[in-house]
Amino acid sequence: MSNMQPNVFSNPQTAYRQAAVETASPDKLLIMLYTGAIKFLRLAEKALEENRYEEANNSLVRVGDIINELNTTLDMEAGGEIAVNLRSLYDFYYGEVVKANIKKDPDYLRPVIEFFEAFRDMWIETARIVRMGA
Repeated sequence: MSNMQPNVFSNPQTAYRQAAVETASPDKLLIMLYTGAIKFLRLAEKALEENRYEEANNSLVRVGDIINELNTTLDMEAGGEIAVNLRSLYDFYYGEVVKANIKKDPDYLRPVIEFFEAFRDMWIETARIVRMGA
């Protein structure tokens, strides 16, 4: 018997996503994480509205994983007050995701979606400005 892992390249979509993540710049990775969070938040919101709780839970677990990833990648030493404030925001919105999941209430997700959309848009604009050399 072989203990080999399944080959990620046997599925072209998986291979593309893997390559995109591995070669992305830090700002691109951040935008990808925010975009993923928004996607799963919207899926969870719709699932909660339609009483599809298992589906909502699965999406909210993914959001939690993304928020944890964002939180662990903060450089608290170099980031100073900004990193501290971001950690507080991530912790707060993580709590809102948990509340939405426990209470089966999509209203908790709307401010979380707004937060991630605003930060994603800010990073997109920042990356655009940097590319332009401004």
